[in-house]
Amino acid sequence: MSTINYAPLHLHSAFSPQWGVRSLEDICRSARDMGITTLALTDRNGLYGIPRFLTCADHYGLRPVIGCEACHHGERAVLLVRNEEGYANLCRLLSELHCRADFSLSGRLPHYHRGLTVLSDQKHLLTRLRGQTDEHLYVELSPGHQMHQALVLAKNLNLPPVATSRAVLLEDGDYEIHQLLRAIALNTTFSRLASEQTARDCDRLYSPARLADYFPHCPQALTNTLKIAEDCQHRWDFTLVFPSFRGRSEAEAYQLLETRARDGAAWRYRQITPRIEERLQKELRLIREKGFAHYFLVVEELARQCPRTCGRGSAAASLVAYCLGITHVDPIAHNLFFERFLNEDRQDPPDIDIDFPWDERDAILDFAFARYGARRAAMVANQIGFKGRSAIREVAKVFGFPDAEIKALTERISGYWKADQSAGAVATHPLFHGETFSEDWQNVLRLARRLKGQLRHLSLHCGGIVIVPDDIRRYVPVEISAKGLPVIQWEKDQAEQSGLVKIDILGNRSLAVIRDALVAVRRNTGRQIDYASWQPLQDGKTRNLIKSGETMGCFYIESPATRLLLKRMWQDNPCDDQRDLFEHLVMASSIIRPAANRFILEFLARMHGRSWQHLHPLLTDVLGETYGIAIYQEQITQISMALAGFSAGEGDQLRKIVSKKDRRQTLEDYRQRFRSGALAHGVGENVINALWEQILSFAGYSFCKPHSASYALVSCKSAYLKANHPAEFMAAVISNQGGFYSPFAYLSEARRMQLEVLPPDINHSDYHYTGRQRELRLGLMQINGLSRQAVTRLLSERNDRGPFHDFADFMGRVTIDQSDARLLIKAGCFDELEGKQRRPTLLWRLLGHNRQPSVGQMPLFGAPAAALPEPPPYDARTVLDQELETLGMLVSFHPLVLYRSQIARLKPVRACDMLRWVGRHITMIGWWVTGKTVQDKNGRPMEFISFEDTTGIYDATFFPGAYARFCRKMVRHRPYLLKGKVEEEFGVPTLTVDWIDFIDA
Repeated sequence: MSTINYAPLHLHSAFSPQWGVRSLEDICRSARDMGITTLALTDRNGLYGIPRFLTCADHYGLRPVIGCEACHHGERAVLLVRNEEGYANLCRLLSELHCRADFSLSGRLPHYHRGLTVLSDQKHLLTRLRGQTDEHLYVELSPGHQMHQALVLAKNLNLPPVATSRAVLLEDGDYEIHQLLRAIALNTTFSRLASEQTARDCDRLYSPARLADYFPHCPQALTNTLKIAEDCQHRWDFTLVFPSFRGRSEAEAYQLLETRARDGAAWRYRQITPRIEERLQKELRLIREKGFAHYFLVVEELARQCPRTCGRGSAAASLVAYCLGITHVDPIAHNLFFERFLNEDRQDPPDIDIDFPWDERDAILDFAFARYGARRAAMVANQIGFKGRSAIREVAKVFGFPDAEIKALTERISGYWKADQSAGAVATHPLFHGETFSEDWQNVLRLARRLKGQLRHLSLHCGGIVIVPDDIRRYVPVEISAKGLPVIQWEKDQAEQSGLVKIDILGNRSLAVIRDALVAVRRNTGRQIDYASWQPLQDGKTRNLIKSGETMGCFYIESPATRLLLKRMWQDNPCDDQRDLFEHLVMASSIIRPAANRFILEFLARMHGRSWQHLHPLLTDVLGETYGIAIYQEQITQISMALAGFSAGEGDQLRKIVSKKDRRQTLEDYRQRFRSGALAHGVGENVINALWEQILSFAGYSFCKPHSASYALVSCKSAYLKANHPAEFMAAVISNQGGFYSPFAYLSEARRMQLEVLPPDINHSDYHYTGRQRELRLGLMQINGLSRQAVTRLLSERNDRGPFHDFADFMGRVTIDQSDARLLIKAGCFDELEGKQRRPTLLWRLLGHNRQPSVGQMPLFGAPAAALPEPPPYDARTVLDQELETLGMLVSFHPLVLYRSQIARLKPVRACDMLRWVGRHITMIGWWVTGKTVQDKNGRPMEFISFEDTTGIYDATFFPGAYARFCRKMVRHRPYLLKGKVEEEFGVPTLTVDWIDFIDA
């Protein structure tokens, strides 16, 4: 008896949005275990997971077939790729399916059938294709899907049949998940889900023998699967696809690049020294050999569209990028490792990230699409799945739970938890301690775990754009995003894996902060600061501000953990050398990553003078500048090269495996190679293990030195503005709605800087916050619910005809909705003109005109004031309530002032006096500023919270025991009463909390 075999040709993975269930790894492993050797992936209407599928199939020893199931308005066909022409046609067909309003599958498939094998059981579609592609046209027979009628159709049309199982499921429990996904997609409940809107329970991946049981009457249907599979291309070697710069040849592009790089070197350095020349030749040679010239020219052209950019990532190690003005940190002066960006062995495309001011980024994208066209350019996708909160919310909706009950649970779930983490946390996290859940809720949590890895939909990557020399739609299907931009179906890693070269055009709010602050400085003082040539660390006030850690509002160094680190680094450790300060700031920006916490204290101790030695003499050049501790990503590469004899390419591959957490077996392979190479160089086991531990600390979130150096330069420019022009700077920070903290926290910081915080005013406020000298004025943007149209009319009238004289003058000149006028009154915008005590009068007059047809023409406001009764003024509490209502916070003073008498009785220690109480248990008062929940080494949750009182901001630690006791009581807008012990490290105090309560009004 011959061996039964077949090739599954219709199969859905979790990359079939809200249809498929299982991961590619699960599917490929199951197929291998069943004895299947060839497998097609045919996700619905897309190639969303094809690059990953090719890698996964190779790992499990399978021959992959690329395909999809195209479904549109009731028409359906499985399309399998036979060759490269077929792949390009499939990409174009799917692009039209997603982008053309008049698309029909039967109408467009005849135009794109070449290179494709078509399977369908729809008579009209098969009839339409007959005569064009008969050799590669089949009738699909599937168990549970009217297989008898399909077989009759095959005979009537004289077309060969092919067996498929329309596989969606691997095991029994998968059907419930499929139904859940369909219910979520259709926004319905389990009880209302119609069976015809889901797959069938028999749509499974079957072993060859099991599927053969369904086809005893038609064995050729199984044989045809092998014939089709054999006819399809299985090996796909993607090559890099670069954009073409203005139609130039490769030689012309390189010549232009060299000319511009040399001109840029003269601009940057004035004199090209032998060291600069050697580095320039080295980089240009590699760029020419790799064929990267076009890419550099395109990126330079984009960067030149804005005078304020931050080229970052590993590209900042490139002298060519620096000379072109793409990056702004000198790679030679700061010893940046070029091989982290490009090396002889690197097969991946170059990756240059450029930050633009966040509100200018869209204009840069518009330029890119105008220059290259929507046929050649498209955005990279984010493939959106289910995070923990959304997973539980969506499953609960399918079960029919009311919104209020769902919110009561999900609002306690971190937005960063994954689907499986959240479901598990609800059972064990202290936030849910003591709660019991009904059987339905337990089912919700059980099913929510299974939504990890499911593709819901595409969104735009934060800035990745792909530009090709011809048509993007021959490389990958394209959809249209909600913003109207074309977007490819792959996220950045799959795009890179398939050879598409991504350019990151990213929005950065701090660049807009710097821009706006510089404009305000020029307007207020007449001083012009050039962004490109600016050397902020030449200023002593800037250096002192960074060393003090008083960097709230300063890009990238304002988080509580970073500010604490900066204070510890320079407490009683004077440093006034600009380059040394910058280098240490770069270290601080890189070592502040979760996995490196255990090395931070040792780094600080060595910086403060503790004696130390390199783990091995061969590391002297590699780790000398970082006190013998691996701080930067590229030091993984350099350590492996110095100790284990790796090439630059091999070392970089190890770095990628560690940082991206690739398969454990691959990492273990590299660990063994690292160990063998190090032993061969005479390195001891203890040293090898210690270094490997440092290497593993780069898993996940970590940076290379060029990236941190680029960010540190922006940090220094922010610090300069805060130190020298605090009002203009803080106004720009709040106006751009960026940074780590809330507007309230920044206003508190402004008060600590001795700035006067002024309320919104009808004659002095702009839309944004404004700063001048020692005053910070709230912008009209802060008024909750105030329409942008009202603000535009107000500002236009004021600019054209001058300030308003009183409320009646305002209402006579500006046509404005009554709801907007009411907000302006309650926010205090007319207090300077009319007096705070007349707010009720103004509101009463406004109320009396509800019947007027035009609020802008109110004769009542022209009536003599004496003819109208005057309501009594509001009491102080009502005025404060209006302030909270309209501005979302107290602006006239710090909210702790409301509790002065209660606080005085408690006699707390002030934040500014903490150092006097080191080692002692104390009582403190605090207003919540920001917090971060983390896990200790045993996986238990704990939290770091920044509090403030009227004298300063301080950091408090809730270790797991305290967090478990008090996490359910932690709310933001109440004054905390904190008891705990003052701890001190390197001269910086923190509070370890033992007990909390709240102060009542």
